[in-house]
Amino acid sequence: MRTVLMVAEKPSLAQSIAKILSRGNMSSRKGLNGACSVHEYTGSFLGQSAHFKMTSVCGHVMTLDFIGKYNSWDKVDPAELFSKAPTEKKEANPKLTMVKFLQVEGRGCDCIVLWLDCDKEGENICFEVLDAVLPVMNKPRGAERTIYRAKFSSITDTDICNAMNHLGEPNRNEALSVDARQELDLRIGCAFTRFQTKYFQGKYGNLDSSLISFGPCQTPTLGFCVERHDKIQSFKPETYWVLQAKVNPEKENSLTLDWDRVRVFDREVAQMFLNITKMAKEAKVESVSKKEKVKQRPLALNTVEMLRVASAALGMGPQHAMQIAERLYTQGYISYPRTETTHYPENFDLKGCLRQQANNPYWAETVKALLSEGINRPRKGHDAGDHPPITPMRAATEAELGGDGWRLYEYITRHFIATVSADCKYLQTTISFSIGPERFTCVGKVVTSPGFTEIMPWHSIPLEESLPHCEKGDLFPIGEIKLLEKQTSPPDYLTEAELITLMEKHGIGTDASIPVHINNICQRNYVTVESGRRLKPTNLGIVLVHGYYKIDAELVLPTIRSAVEKQLNLIALGKANYHQVLEHTLDIFKRKFHYFVDSIAGMDELMEVSFSPLAATGKPLSRCGKCHRFMKYIQAKPSRLHCSHCDDTYSLPQNGTIKLYKELRCPLDDFELVLWSSGSRGKSYPLCPYCYNHPPFRDMKKGMGCNECTHPTCQHSLSMLGIGQCVECENGVLVLDSTSGPKWKMACNKCNVIVHFFENAHKVRVSPETCDLCEAALVDVDFNKAKSPLPGDETQHSGCVFCDPVFQDLVELKHAAMRHPMHRGGQGKRQGRGRGKGRRPGGRINPKKPKDKMAALAAYFV
Repeated sequence: MRTVLMVAEKPSLAQSIAKILSRGNMSSRKGLNGACSVHEYTGSFLGQSAHFKMTSVCGHVMTLDFIGKYNSWDKVDPAELFSKAPTEKKEANPKLTMVKFLQVEGRGCDCIVLWLDCDKEGENICFEVLDAVLPVMNKPRGAERTIYRAKFSSITDTDICNAMNHLGEPNRNEALSVDARQELDLRIGCAFTRFQTKYFQGKYGNLDSSLISFGPCQTPTLGFCVERHDKIQSFKPETYWVLQAKVNPEKENSLTLDWDRVRVFDREVAQMFLNITKMAKEAKVESVSKKEKVKQRPLALNTVEMLRVASAALGMGPQHAMQIAERLYTQGYISYPRTETTHYPENFDLKGCLRQQANNPYWAETVKALLSEGINRPRKGHDAGDHPPITPMRAATEAELGGDGWRLYEYITRHFIATVSADCKYLQTTISFSIGPERFTCVGKVVTSPGFTEIMPWHSIPLEESLPHCEKGDLFPIGEIKLLEKQTSPPDYLTEAELITLMEKHGIGTDASIPVHINNICQRNYVTVESGRRLKPTNLGIVLVHGYYKIDAELVLPTIRSAVEKQLNLIALGKANYHQVLEHTLDIFKRKFHYFVDSIAGMDELMEVSFSPLAATGKPLSRCGKCHRFMKYIQAKPSRLHCSHCDDTYSLPQNGTIKLYKELRCPLDDFELVLWSSGSRGKSYPLCPYCYNHPPFRDMKKGMGCNECTHPTCQHSLSMLGIGQCVECENGVLVLDSTSGPKWKMACNKCNVIVHFFENAHKVRVSPETCDLCEAALVDVDFNKAKSPLPGDETQHSGCVFCDPVFQDLVELKHAAMRHPMHRGGQGKRQGRGRGKGRRPGGRINPKKPKDKMAALAAYFV
């Protein structure tokens, strides 16, 4: 019996697909990485009985990055990143050990069926999976085919079974186009970002952004927002005048007429027209025309339109809307949400999808009427050849989906029903009047057939007062004629919906990446999202774009990126050579980069006007070890210390608070120590600003505080305060936080584990002696007599935190509450989590001994 491995893009998709194909008759188990499950069942494959193993990845298996030394900002000239710097594929998430997991499951399999999402990214992941699995699979006999690709657009029984019966092959060209985009974005983005970040953060203190990033798509996106800002700033309002007339066809009601000249910008001319019309006593009907007009039903829904509506009507950001749409898709409620197509294929089961909605109280009547009277064929839209338009695939209730999930699903469903409904028809009556020599018009609309506006009421024709019945030559008394003074108004800031339209029009990004680029410019503090989801550029965003225009406008204009996108599409179609496109594009941007570096003074002039130099920002905090003058602490991101006398800047740990540490000095360089803290429920440690940036010992890296310093005698170092190996991570050491009393704690210097102990103790010290059982350092504890929890009212005790029975009830393990998940220690968890009196989890009886206090001295000093 052959063994068939099947791989989907997400664990939830693997479960849904396996359930459909096995008809619910499958066994499931967790994979070795804990994130992905394996679903096994027996069935038929290409006419032969086979054992199926269905599993998944979690998005991309691999990611592109520079090799080791080129990841250092300090050692590498950014210009080298365009060609010299070699890249390598690394595991996208090393903690998931996805390659090892795939190889374990793929070993001994005869065939592989790839159920990755059917877009370019999905094709790329197909080849990442194949690179991992093919070496361990059974070798094919002769020319036997072993690699299959399933093409599907929704998680429904029909679609999945149909995909299984019509297996194809993965598309190498589409995968290469993704590889090309990844490499271009990496090389171009990193080179520009590293250069401008180092240049400007070394000069200005209040940029309030930890990264001055550049992206081939991100920067033109910001350019659109700043272009609108510039139009608003340069706008000069003009005064104009409008003639407004009211006639009284009936005694009660008056009818407001619109002037055919619309407006004039000269006050005297406007006054002249007013005087002429005031001489007339009656308005004469010159013509009456009636036309039946049609408001067309919408085209079928694609990604860009969905994101536009989500932002404009539902108040959801594009990134958030896309995440919800993906969740609805994986749960089987809608079809694949990434599509450029607005045209349904001829064989699409429109009635089947419509029948699913026949029992929902919100639109049951409309759906039943459509099914009984017959549906209208949707309008002919654009067929991009990817996926069908976004369609509801099964019925749902508000209780099932909740909140934003339901609101997006409701819109998608209403939009689908509207596409198969009739057009809206209305009768438009236009009456033309003359008052003296001037012409005026009045327009009225009466709906004759509401059509699709019943299900999309926000598109309905507004109710207007009905126009009087009249004929040519009729006369009506004039109620009033007046002159209105108005002013032209500036455009408003771009909404997300308008920005998405501009990005699509100019070919910036894809339907999948547009939300990411908009999210990036918000994250970088280049724009802020104002009410009505309008994007207002910040000072930094404005100066950057103006700087690019000054040096090289093509860096910010959409033209060059649009051309690159076209080349990438040609790679996907097999019409362009991957290596030639890559080489040619990188060569253009390399030249642009060198010109940008040579001309950076142009952007710097703009920066000088808007931002303060480092020496003028921040407040004095700790003394420099070189000149013994106070260094200034700059709180704006990224927080750092700057010595204006030595003109040196020292980076600090982010996302916490920094304060002076008892005016104590580092024994190596005489810099005053500072204390970093992530809050009362988090961890804190002292650090020397100089050692943090220039590691003093060979086994230390940049960005290490005193809790990782291997100085053999300093009272703040790991050597003096280290207690024992961390109870959770492999390389961490639990270090006493000597500032934490009276709520004493020790914290891991690598991860976010915290051990609370000896509350209300008067003093806690780390002893030079070690535990005989686990080799952790012993701890000396002094309690006040009134609050001592020790037996027999003792106030002092020395013992091992992990092994001493006296200390058992006084120790509690928690996880630090970090201010931000980007903190070095990994993702912080909000609430503490006790773990059996702080004892070690089973299987780790002997913790590593903390570094020897003196023996390593010779080895560690540089």
